[in-house]
Amino acid sequence: MNIKKLDDQVSVSEHITCDALAPLAQNGIQVVVCNCPEGESEAHPSYADMKLAAEEAGIKFVAIPFTRGRMMREHCEAFRNVLQEGSKVHAFCRTGNRSSQVWAGAKILMGADKKQLHSQAQGAGFDISAVLVTIEP
Repeated sequence: MNIKKLDDQVSVSEHITCDALAPLAQNGIQVVVCNCPEGESEAHPSYADMKLAAEEAGIKFVAIPFTRGRMMREHCEAFRNVLQEGSKVHAFCRTGNRSSQVWAGAKILMGADKKQLHSQAQGAGFDISAVLVTIEP
């Protein structure tokens, strides 16, 4: 798993398996957010399996699914709600890109500086330019 830190609260990665949840919990993650639609790939576990494995690891599982190019404000609002709980979050999707996009959208809704978000995302290897233009607080 290639974990990329976006800020002190959020990290992202490519899709994970149930086996990754306990190590994430041991590293301080309190909430895991899946940005993949269920069944996006036959190789990915179901939401039910992920939720069960998360509970066994002592963390919360949240699904905020959307497909590439289909992120809407509602997805950003849902992710913002997760962030506002103050928990340490790990989000994942096929490559980590969708998760970085929804993180940026959520942070914009929370009043974050767009230039700083752009810099943080670039530092992790993601381009959030489209989100900076389309999402307004």
